Amino acid sequence: QVQLVESGGALVQPGGSLRLSCAASGGTLAYYASGWFRQAPGKEREEVSCISSSGGSTNYADSVKGRFTISRDDAGNTLYLQMNSLKPEDTAVYYCATKLTCGTRVRSWGQGTQVTVSS
Repeated sequence: QVQLVESGGALVQPGGSLRLSCAASGGTLAYYASGWFRQAPGKEREEVSCISSSGGSTNYADSVKGRFTISRDDAGNTLYLQMNSLKPEDTAVYYCATKLTCGTRVRSWGQGTQVTVSS
């Protein structure tokens, strides 16, 4: 099973940018679809974005469309989430995950990284 470790979370001001990373080991990330989820305090975990195993297809939650970009470095076996124009409502713990396809259930979770957007 693929092990996932997120990094890059931080405290950032509204309007700022962050790039989250998710390093995979024990398997090849490109064999799976992979995605980013987030969970804010008191709320359910929600899917933010997903990229297909081929890398040719991506999707985004409406709340982040146009601001966030998912990408994958196959040579480095790493998933990324570039987050721009951050808003306080983006504050959450962000998790990366693998799936068979973007429409199926999660197979592996990372431990999460905290993103706080506040002035």
